[in-house]
Amino acid sequence: MNKHFNIYGFYCRLLVILVLFGGCATSRQVERANKAAEKAKEEAIKEKYAAKLGVDSGKIGYTLYSFIDEWYGAPYHYAGRTKEGVDCSDFVCILFQNIYNKTLSGTAGDIYNMCKTVSDTNLQEGDLVFFKINSKSISHVGIYLQNNKFIHASVHSGVVISDLSEAYYKKYFFKAGRIKA
Repeated sequence: MNKHFNIYGFYCRLLVILVLFGGCATSRQVERANKAAEKAKEEAIKEKYAAKLGVDSGKIGYTLYSFIDEWYGAPYHYAGRTKEGVDCSDFVCILFQNIYNKTLSGTAGDIYNMCKTVSDTNLQEGDLVFFKINSKSISHVGIYLQNNKFIHASVHSGVVISDLSEAYYKKYFFKAGRIKA
């Protein structure tokens, strides 16, 4: 009986060791799988927005474009601040807080007053583009991305990427600006 008990104890200890070390291997496998899934998600977002902007995927920064991806298509809602509805100036403020850690507030005109003017030929990702749509004052703002494209909360389409060379935006374009340091 003692001999059988020792063999039983040996196998129990062996089983515990296998489970412990097997569990480590499993957690490493899960960690590798999670990293691979995150890398695949990153590459998919880079490819998606590279295609939308007409640029190489190497020019797409994951942090900014994953944020954009979360908000893309959110409907327009005046004074809205959520993915259920957002307006142009609030979308700019939310993006700047989350991506650039800069606090902005107010209307498109108020945000314009926080900027230094930038030539539309010297636009950089993160610059702001301002429009006077059927108004004598600034009524719309978007964030410049790349390749003449900008993201904004459009009244008709919600959060969307548009092209500054589209006739509509050319007609109402006012100025571009960069937030003062």
